[in-house]
Amino acid sequence: MNKFKYIVLSFVALGIIVVSSSYTNNTVTNEKNEDVKVLENKENQTINLFVTHGHCSTPFSGVVNDLKVTYSKRNDLGNPLENMKISFDVDPNSFNVCANDDLTAKIKTPDLFISMNNEKITFRSTDVYTMGLDWYQVNGKLSIKGIEKDVKFFVTGIRDPKEAMASSLVLEGQMNLFDWGIDYDKIVNGTSDNVPTKLMHMNMKITMP
Repeated sequence: MNKFKYIVLSFVALGIIVVSSSYTNNTVTNEKNEDVKVLENKENQTINLFVTHGHCSTPFSGVVNDLKVTYSKRNDLGNPLENMKISFDVDPNSFNVCANDDLTAKIKTPDLFISMNNEKITFRSTDVYTMGLDWYQVNGKLSIKGIEKDVKFFVTGIRDPKEAMASSLVLEGQMNLFDWGIDYDKIVNGTSDNVPTKLMHMNMKITMP
Protein backbone atom coordinates (compact mmCIF):
# COMPACT_ATOMS: atom_id res chain seq x y z
CA MET A 1 0.00 0.00 0.00
CA ASN A 2 2.82 2.38 0.91
CA LYS A 3 4.57 1.50 -2.33
CA PHE A 4 1.40 2.39 -4.28
CA LYS A 5 1.22 5.76 -2.46
CA TYR A 6 4.80 6.58 -3.40
CA ILE A 7 4.07 5.77 -7.04
CA VAL A 8 0.98 8.04 -7.08
CA LEU A 9 2.88 10.85 -5.37
CA SER A 10 5.70 10.51 -7.89
CA PHE A 11 3.26 10.91 -10.80
CA VAL A 12 1.65 13.93 -9.12
CA ALA A 13 5.04 15.58 -8.62
CA LEU A 14 5.99 14.86 -12.23
CA GLY A 15 2.70 16.44 -13.41
CA ILE A 16 3.36 19.58 -11.39
CA ILE A 17 6.84 19.90 -12.90
CA VAL A 18 5.47 19.53 -16.44
CA VAL A 19 2.72 22.13 -15.86
CA SER A 20 5.16 24.55 -14.26
CA SER A 21 7.58 24.14 -17.12
CA SER A 22 4.81 24.77 -19.65
CA TYR A 23 3.69 27.89 -17.79
CA THR A 24 7.26 29.19 -17.71
CA ASN A 25 7.65 28.64 -21.45
CA ASN A 26 4.36 30.42 -22.16
CA THR A 27 5.43 33.34 -19.98
CA VAL A 28 8.66 33.69 -21.91
CA THR A 29 6.75 33.58 -25.21
CA ASN A 30 4.31 36.25 -24.05
CA GLU A 31 7.18 38.46 -22.96
CA LYS A 32 8.66 38.17 -26.44
CA ASN A 33 5.33 39.41 -27.81
CA GLU A 34 5.48 42.51 -25.68
CA ASP A 35 8.55 44.31 -26.99
CA VAL A 36 7.39 47.90 -26.72
CA LYS A 37 7.52 49.97 -29.91
CA VAL A 38 7.04 53.70 -29.98
CA LEU A 39 6.13 56.01 -32.86
CA GLU A 40 7.22 59.55 -32.11
CA ASN A 41 5.90 62.67 -33.80
CA LYS A 42 6.96 63.23 -37.41
CA GLU A 43 7.43 66.59 -39.07
CA ASN A 44 4.41 68.14 -40.77
CA GLN A 45 1.92 65.84 -39.05
CA THR A 46 -1.52 67.42 -39.41
CA ILE A 47 -5.05 66.71 -38.27
CA ASN A 48 -8.24 67.50 -40.20
CA LEU A 49 -11.23 68.98 -38.37
CA PHE A 50 -14.57 70.48 -39.25
CA VAL A 51 -17.52 71.97 -37.43
CA THR A 52 -20.92 71.27 -38.89
CA HIS A 53 -24.31 72.96 -38.93
CA GLY A 54 -26.91 70.94 -40.82
CA HIS A 55 -25.80 70.78 -44.44
CA CYS A 56 -23.03 73.37 -43.89
CA SER A 57 -19.56 72.68 -42.51
CA THR A 58 -16.30 74.53 -42.05
CA PRO A 59 -13.28 72.30 -42.69
CA PHE A 60 -9.88 73.27 -41.31
CA SER A 61 -6.58 71.69 -40.35
CA GLY A 62 -4.15 71.99 -37.46
CA VAL A 63 -0.54 71.15 -36.66
CA VAL A 64 -0.05 68.15 -34.38
CA ASN A 65 2.66 68.22 -31.71
CA ASP A 66 4.01 65.41 -29.55
CA LEU A 67 2.20 62.60 -31.36
CA LYS A 68 3.06 59.32 -29.68
CA VAL A 69 1.79 55.81 -30.41
CA THR A 70 3.01 53.05 -28.10
CA TYR A 71 2.27 49.43 -28.98
CA SER A 72 3.59 45.90 -28.48
CA LYS A 73 5.28 43.96 -31.23
CA ARG A 74 3.49 40.64 -31.64
CA ASN A 75 4.97 37.34 -32.80
CA ASP A 76 1.63 35.52 -32.88
CA LEU A 77 -1.57 35.98 -34.89
CA GLY A 78 -3.26 38.28 -32.39
CA ASN A 79 -4.58 41.74 -33.24
CA PRO A 80 -1.35 43.72 -33.54
CA LEU A 81 -2.41 46.99 -31.87
CA GLU A 82 -4.84 45.82 -29.21
CA ASN A 83 -2.67 47.27 -26.42
CA MET A 84 -1.69 50.54 -28.08
CA LYS A 85 -1.68 53.95 -26.40
CA ILE A 86 -2.12 57.19 -28.34
CA SER A 87 -1.46 60.77 -27.29
CA PHE A 88 -1.09 64.04 -29.17
CA ASP A 89 -1.40 67.82 -28.87
CA VAL A 90 -2.87 70.26 -31.39
CA ASP A 91 -2.06 73.97 -31.39
CA PRO A 92 -5.30 75.90 -32.16
CA ASN A 93 -3.18 78.87 -33.21
CA SER A 94 -2.16 76.73 -36.21
CA PHE A 95 -5.75 76.23 -37.44
CA ASN A 96 -6.14 77.07 -41.10
CA VAL A 97 -9.00 76.95 -43.60
CA CYS A 98 -7.47 76.23 -46.99
CA ALA A 99 -7.47 79.31 -49.23
CA ASN A 100 -9.96 81.22 -47.08
CA ASP A 101 -8.54 83.87 -44.77
CA ASP A 102 -11.99 85.01 -43.59
CA LEU A 103 -12.98 81.54 -42.35
CA THR A 104 -9.52 81.06 -40.85
CA ALA A 105 -10.06 84.24 -38.85
CA LYS A 106 -13.44 82.92 -37.65
CA ILE A 107 -11.93 79.61 -36.51
CA LYS A 108 -9.31 81.63 -34.63
CA THR A 109 -11.92 83.84 -32.93
CA PRO A 110 -10.72 84.42 -29.34
CA ASP A 111 -12.30 82.06 -26.78
CA LEU A 112 -13.60 79.65 -29.45
CA PHE A 113 -10.63 77.26 -29.30
CA ILE A 114 -7.94 79.76 -28.32
CA SER A 115 -8.14 80.95 -24.72
CA MET A 116 -6.20 83.65 -22.91
CA ASN A 117 -3.78 80.99 -21.66
CA ASN A 118 -3.23 79.52 -25.15
CA GLU A 119 -3.75 75.94 -23.97
CA LYS A 120 -3.27 73.28 -26.62
CA ILE A 121 -5.95 70.75 -27.48
CA THR A 122 -4.66 67.51 -26.00
CA PHE A 123 -5.69 63.86 -26.21
CA ARG A 124 -4.51 60.98 -24.01
CA SER A 125 -5.94 57.49 -24.53
CA THR A 126 -7.14 55.56 -21.48
CA ASP A 127 -8.67 52.35 -22.90
CA VAL A 128 -8.56 50.47 -26.20
CA TYR A 129 -11.17 47.92 -27.31
CA THR A 130 -10.71 45.63 -30.30
CA MET A 131 -13.76 45.84 -32.57
CA GLY A 132 -12.42 43.58 -35.31
CA LEU A 133 -9.28 42.98 -37.34
CA ASP A 134 -7.39 46.28 -37.47
CA TRP A 135 -10.38 48.10 -36.02
CA TYR A 136 -10.28 49.63 -32.55
CA GLN A 137 -12.30 51.88 -30.26
CA VAL A 138 -9.99 54.23 -28.40
CA ASN A 139 -11.38 56.00 -25.34
CA GLY A 140 -9.54 58.88 -23.75
CA LYS A 141 -9.42 62.38 -22.34
CA LEU A 142 -9.67 65.35 -24.70
CA SER A 143 -8.84 68.77 -23.31
CA ILE A 144 -9.96 72.00 -25.01
CA LYS A 145 -9.07 75.36 -23.39
CA GLY A 146 -7.93 73.43 -20.34
CA ILE A 147 -11.28 71.63 -19.88
CA GLU A 148 -10.97 67.84 -19.99
CA LYS A 149 -13.78 65.55 -21.12
CA ASP A 150 -14.14 61.86 -21.99
CA VAL A 151 -14.24 61.12 -25.73
CA LYS A 152 -14.36 58.08 -27.99
CA PHE A 153 -12.43 57.70 -31.22
CA PHE A 154 -12.24 54.88 -33.73
CA VAL A 155 -8.91 53.77 -35.19
CA THR A 156 -8.58 51.72 -38.36
CA GLY A 157 -5.35 50.01 -39.37
CA ILE A 158 -4.44 49.93 -43.07
CA ARG A 159 -2.04 47.20 -44.15
CA ASP A 160 -1.02 44.88 -46.93
CA PRO A 161 -2.68 41.45 -46.45
CA LYS A 162 0.76 39.89 -46.42
CA GLU A 163 2.01 42.10 -43.60
CA ALA A 164 1.52 41.47 -39.88
CA MET A 165 1.46 45.16 -38.94
CA ALA A 166 -0.52 48.11 -40.31
CA SER A 167 1.49 50.61 -42.35
CA SER A 168 -0.82 53.45 -41.32
CA LEU A 169 -3.66 54.25 -38.94
CA VAL A 170 -6.71 56.45 -39.43
CA LEU A 171 -8.11 58.03 -36.25
CA GLU A 172 -11.55 59.61 -36.42
CA GLY A 173 -14.42 60.68 -34.22
CA GLN A 174 -16.69 63.54 -33.25
CA MET A 175 -17.48 65.51 -30.14
CA ASN A 176 -20.19 67.89 -28.92
CA LEU A 177 -18.68 71.35 -28.39
CA PHE A 178 -21.36 72.10 -25.79
CA ASP A 179 -19.59 69.58 -23.52
CA TRP A 180 -16.80 72.15 -23.26
CA GLY A 181 -19.21 75.07 -22.94
CA ILE A 182 -18.44 76.24 -26.49
CA ASP A 183 -21.34 77.95 -28.26
CA TYR A 184 -19.82 78.31 -31.73
CA ASP A 185 -22.52 80.58 -33.13
CA LYS A 186 -22.50 82.98 -30.18
CA ILE A 187 -18.71 83.26 -30.09
CA VAL A 188 -18.24 83.60 -33.85
CA ASN A 189 -21.44 85.37 -34.94
CA GLY A 190 -22.53 87.09 -31.74
CA THR A 191 -25.85 85.23 -31.26
CA SER A 192 -26.81 81.66 -30.38
CA ASP A 193 -28.66 79.72 -33.08
CA ASN A 194 -31.90 77.77 -32.59
CA VAL A 195 -30.17 74.84 -34.32
CA PRO A 196 -26.69 75.26 -32.89
CA THR A 197 -23.40 74.45 -34.56
CA LYS A 198 -22.18 71.99 -31.97
CA LEU A 199 -20.50 68.97 -33.57
CA MET A 200 -16.79 68.95 -34.33
CA HIS A 201 -15.20 66.07 -36.24
CA MET A 202 -11.55 64.98 -36.15
CA ASN A 203 -9.68 62.85 -38.67
CA MET A 204 -5.97 62.07 -38.73
CA LYS A 205 -3.83 59.65 -40.73
CA ILE A 206 -0.78 58.33 -38.90
CA THR A 207 2.03 56.69 -40.87
CA MET A 208 3.55 53.82 -38.92
CA PRO A 209 7.30 53.07 -39.01
